[in-house]
Amino acid sequence: MSEPAEHVRPSGDESLRLLCAVGRTLDQELDEALRGCGSDVDQWRVLGLLASRGGCTMSVVAEHALLLAPRATKLVDRMTAANLVHRRPDVVDRRRVLVVATGRGRAALAEWDAAAAGVLDRYRDLLGSDAALFDDVLRRLQDATGRAGAPGLARLATTEG
Repeated sequence: MSEPAEHVRPSGDESLRLLCAVGRTLDQELDEALRGCGSDVDQWRVLGLLASRGGCTMSVVAEHALLLAPRATKLVDRMTAANLVHRRPDVVDRRRVLVVATGRGRAALAEWDAAAAGVLDRYRDLLGSDAALFDDVLRRLQDATGRAGAPGLARLATTEG
């Protein structure tokens, strides 16, 4: 009986694994920093979206926050109860409901952005002169996938970088 041929993995496989691992670690670090302010990554992403765009539909919120629709709805329900966001009818299409940041939500986002900036600064320090190149590569990957991605770091990078 002959031995099976050794499986050769694609050359980019390790790069994909590393990208996922770094993404997971970054999410954990952001979540830890934001929990110190009474928030989490999901709330930060939602308020970041609303601060940059104003009112958004739940489907846009879910896509932007990287959540499935039921989880996004529960999150927005909790954020509404905490007076961070509210829902209102769309003035253009009254059948649609928009999620909008409240004044309290915008104030919280400023504090949360400051906490997230500490995480971003640490990564920028690690990347050194390659930080701008890394930002460019991430934007190209995001554009290529056609996905909204996580806006928070991109917003911080453009306002603080």
